[in-house]
Amino acid sequence: MGRAATRDFPRPEVEVTTMTAALFDHDGPWTEEEYLALGETQQRVELFDGSLHVTPAPTPRHQRIARRLGNVLEPAAEAVGLELLEAVNVRLRQDRIPIPDLVITSPIDLDEVNVDAADVQLICEIVSPGNAATDRVLKMHYYAEARIPWYLLVEQDTGSLHLYREKNGHYVEESTARRGDVLELTEPVHVTIRPERLLD
Repeated sequence: MGRAATRDFPRPEVEVTTMTAALFDHDGPWTEEEYLALGETQQRVELFDGSLHVTPAPTPRHQRIARRLGNVLEPAAEAVGLELLEAVNVRLRQDRIPIPDLVITSPIDLDEVNVDAADVQLICEIVSPGNAATDRVLKMHYYAEARIPWYLLVEQDTGSLHLYREKNGHYVEESTARRGDVLELTEPVHVTIRPERLLD
């Protein structure tokens, strides 16, 4: 396993890309109730600080990576009584509801629309070329601020995995693995991940 030097990540200075309210026939900031009333959409729609953040549907490659990683993480999660979930609403606070690629949670009510951040043990994003700044900066900051203990970032372009640990409301890099390396998780699950098996 490659070990990276511990780094602190500063508060981001980026703007959220928003879809115009006119597209959904809406004026002003979105509330959680209004956001949830949208129901299922063809694009991934997330709520950040009262604004909608819209991204196209993931590519087949992105989804294959998510499935392969989920296949590795799910048995390890079940072994310790946790849940592995894909593309669910995570309520960080009332006006922040992202849809991460994968999450590992404590036992929850599987019929609830939102998963509360307090129940999330690990959150994972697979970086897409058109969405890199959101995953590497914006969401990283929001997840850390919500005190989600672990953040796993999968880089499609380099074939590397980065594991971050929350410390005092921000993330520090715990370890990293590139092709040929292994990433060993001991919390919240015990599992070994080989990047080439996800990204070949």
